[in-house]
Amino acid sequence: QVQLVESGGGSVQAGDSLRLSCAASGRGFSTYALAWFRQAPGKEREFAAAISRTGDFTSYAESVKGRFTISRDNTKNNVYLQMNRLEPEDTALYYCSAGQRTGARVKASYDYWGQGTQVTVSS
Repeated sequence: QVQLVESGGGSVQAGDSLRLSCAASGRGFSTYALAWFRQAPGKEREFAAAISRTGDFTSYAESVKGRFTISRDNTKNNVYLQMNRLEPEDTALYYCSAGQRTGARVKASYDYWGQGTQVTVSS
């Protein structure tokens, strides 16, 4: 079992960058595939990015591809989301998640979730 805590959110202007972090506690961090999802007000939680156990495979939603980068550090039990050229449409609560299926894009594939960190982008 793993516990996840996100940080790094904030309020920024369009075009700015933010780096989200997710710290994991518990056992077996390196055995989990990880992902970031996001949920805007009044909308469903949606997939943003995923990374494999070793970090050698990543996948992205079309809406963030080329702007966001997911990475992980298994020595520190952390996963990151570097977000560049932020747009108002990126405004959402961002969640990290852990599961067993590499690259999965559906919420049901992930067993553990953090509480979320808010990102607000103004134009």
